[in-house]
Amino acid sequence: MQQSLEDHAEHVVKLARDRHMTLATVESCTAGSLAHLLALAEGASEAVHGGFVVYTKENKIAAVGVPLDLLAKHSAVSADVALAMANGGLERCPASLVAAITGVAGPEPDEDGNPVGLVYVAVVARDGRQRVEKLELGNQSKGDICRAAVQAALRILEDLLAAHVP
Repeated sequence: MQQSLEDHAEHVVKLARDRHMTLATVESCTAGSLAHLLALAEGASEAVHGGFVVYTKENKIAAVGVPLDLLAKHSAVSADVALAMANGGLERCPASLVAAITGVAGPEPDEDGNPVGLVYVAVVARDGRQRVEKLELGNQSKGDICRAAVQAALRILEDLLAAHVP
């Protein structure tokens, strides 16, 4: 049986607390859903710094410093932009790890022609570790795409936290 998002977030926060690490998020298509789940977890005040919601290209630039030329070259929905979002969050807050999510939740393709269901999730750690994953979720509902993106971010956070030796 698959773990609920709430239970998975609880586990991630516990791992972060056990390793004396902290978390933050930079979210586009999920609009703060990951930060919300992490903040609801027991002990979140010890492990969660918060998050940035950067729904537009303009806010990706203004809030977390994604370079305009990177957006122009790769569009807002790309591995490079997901990593730039995560790194921008890491530069702007004291978290140990930052998870970033950018994608198209629908109901239509985005202005650059990226299809509904295309999502990139990136996690960067202050110690230099990073991972980015491409999700091709197809033409699902907006809610299903957002849940799948949050689940992927939680899984990557869990993997990087579990691999950290305190």
